[in-house]
Amino acid sequence: MSSSGAQHLPVADRWFEVVPIDDALTLIREPHVASFVRGNIWYLRGERLDLVIDTGLGVASLSAELAAGFSRRPPVAVVTHAHLDHLGSAHEFAEVWAHELEPTELPGQGTLLGEELNEILGGHGCSIGVPNGLLVEALPHPDYVPADYALVPVEPTRRLVDGEVIDLGDRRLTVVHLPGHTAGSIGLYDRDNRALFTGDVVYDPPDLLDELVHSNVDDYVRSMRRLLTLDVSIVYPGHGDPFAGERLRDIAGAYVARRAAG
Repeated sequence: MSSSGAQHLPVADRWFEVVPIDDALTLIREPHVASFVRGNIWYLRGERLDLVIDTGLGVASLSAELAAGFSRRPPVAVVTHAHLDHLGSAHEFAEVWAHELEPTELPGQGTLLGEELNEILGGHGCSIGVPNGLLVEALPHPDYVPADYALVPVEPTRRLVDGEVIDLGDRRLTVVHLPGHTAGSIGLYDRDNRALFTGDVVYDPPDLLDELVHSNVDDYVRSMRRLLTLDVSIVYPGHGDPFAGERLRDIAGAYVARRAAG
């Protein structure tokens, strides 16, 4: 598949969409990419430390967007897992934290061509149908060539482990290892505020991917059972809109029941 269709794509006035959630949390999205890879970027400000939870595709510079928009200091990038729509701009940050089992340094894991991404992900029933075969619906600038895109491997500056606490000064996030989607997938749990950042482990609607090349259904079941034990009132997922803890329990319970049934 060539990128000839790219010549007919419009040039975006602005690549990122910025949505304030509250005084501390901002949602950043890339509205000009296909929905399959339109991941959520969560920018969380603390008293002494700021986090970027996942970093988008890396088609346009996320660090430049933060610096020009509202960042008061360089944040730490925490990667929930190493898929292209979450790892793309991680290489732009001086501090990148990821779980010790997540292969963020593995090359050749990204493309903006739908057929190639199907091959990389290797998922049963995971078919990415996109216009022109491209995962972008616009270009960040006139000279951008989607076929030249490459996901930049990243060697994390800190390897996270289950139960580790990230202290922002005014809030504490606990690393929750939630394998299944990938071996090193994590969530970040704010116990005091009953909030959970889930990456791709859970989102709504729950078209969850558990048969990709690095996925494991048994691990996914165990992770869903663990989620059922957490006191959560609000979920900030890797895709789609935030949703309530009750909905999280519905999704996790239904997944466990479905997989247990065979």
